[in-house]
Amino acid sequence: MRRNDHDVSDRVRTTDAAAVSAEVLRLYHSLYPRTASSPIRRAFEHALCLYEGRHPAYRGCDTQFHDMQHMLEVTLAMARLMDGYERGRAGRMRLPAAVYSVGVISALFHDVGYLRRRSDRRHAHGAEYTLTHVSRSARFLREYLAGTDLAQYAPEAAAMVHYTGHERRVEAIRVDGELPRRIGQMLGTADLIAQMSDRCYLEKRRDRLYAELLAGGVAGRLFRSAADLVRRTHAFHLGAIRRLDLQLARAYEYAGRHFGGQNLYLEAMQKNARHALLLVNGGHDGLLRRAPPALEAQ
Repeated sequence: MRRNDHDVSDRVRTTDAAAVSAEVLRLYHSLYPRTASSPIRRAFEHALCLYEGRHPAYRGCDTQFHDMQHMLEVTLAMARLMDGYERGRAGRMRLPAAVYSVGVISALFHDVGYLRRRSDRRHAHGAEYTLTHVSRSARFLREYLAGTDLAQYAPEAAAMVHYTGHERRVEAIRVDGELPRRIGQMLGTADLIAQMSDRCYLEKRRDRLYAELLAGGVAGRLFRSAADLVRRTHAFHLGAIRRLDLQLARAYEYAGRHFGGQNLYLEAMQKNARHALLLVNGGHDGLLRRAPPALEAQ
């Protein structure tokens, strides 16, 4: 039985940043045994500093759906997709160690746009940035990478993070070259498959996501209540699959290569979708009993 605070393989506790970091670094060193991993290590430390509220310029994360566990789950999924790509690329462009690092760092900071600056007096909650958080994340990512040895990738990373949102149409995201575009598609894929395969995904939509959308000024236009949001989960799943297949070019297939043939992310997503379908006709209060984990203090 998969545990609520573990990934799709039930091997990595996704509320534990150290456990996720260790697995990401293991994958990195298995692909690039002679290349230093210091950029990834520093980015993990910086992300934790931000999300835990220890950064001098930013308040900690106060969005409960787009929280640190979500960030860690996306980062783990991204590392696995890139691992699957590199191990089964069969003639495609090689994934250099620096680009792998940029992919991991982009995942770590893909939702940092929800964090409020300490000087911000206009917003009472990070969810108020719902409609603009991707652009804020892109600006942060550009500035962060510009101060590292990976500065040459800063413009591409800032563009690639838009694959995780809807502020720009996929066709309008400007990235130069096949490999950066594929990394962007992987990043957008990791964001979707990580959240939709979470064992407590439906409960999180009801208990956490609706509150965020309400604070962000989105819920009132789209959903009547948290229960309505949950009932529409199956329709959202179908739309997400279309996005994964068409706009993100089936990058989820790399997860199957990573796991040796079995795509654990898709399997977990399909279980959640089947459960969501039951809610359409039968209500949901009695069917949603899982307790999403609270993040441990680091």
